[in-house]
Amino acid sequence: MTLAELKSLLAAHPDHHFRLRLPDGAPVPVSFHITEVGRVHKEFLDCGGTRRERTTCQLQVWVGEDYDHRIETRKMAGILEKGRALLPDDTVPVEIEYEDRVISQYTIEDHDLAGDAVVLRLAHKHTECLAPELCGLPDLRLPSIGGKTSCCGPGKSC
Repeated sequence: MTLAELKSLLAAHPDHHFRLRLPDGAPVPVSFHITEVGRVHKEFLDCGGTRRERTTCQLQVWVGEDYDHRIETRKMAGILEKGRALLPDDTVPVEIEYEDRVISQYTIEDHDLAGDAVVLRLAHKHTECLAPELCGLPDLRLPSIGGKTSCCGPGKSC
């Protein structure tokens, strides 16, 4: 989900609760805080020697001892607005950083409207080889069958 998509979702539901659901279906405790809005810019060489870069908006989520704390969509929109000066534009993808035994980073897969709450469904981030042809890896994608695309590919599972 891009920053623009998240802002639009929040604006469309200004008086809703704001919630997060982990990839295994478990909810992040409703008393979470957004402790950082960050721009993460990564420059790197892939295994094939191609220089690449990626910029994301990273929201750090923290659960404290104040169990009565809640974030509403209007407040979340205000938090994003405060971070606007850090971010290059609204096209950057949004990722969530959350600690549950270990610190993990998640992408936002989609959202649900559950009663009076906007619930972001988080997904695991994955690594991948960006130059499989240079690393000698087999092409694991299935060919197109009958004009339909394969079920395999980046961001998909077979």
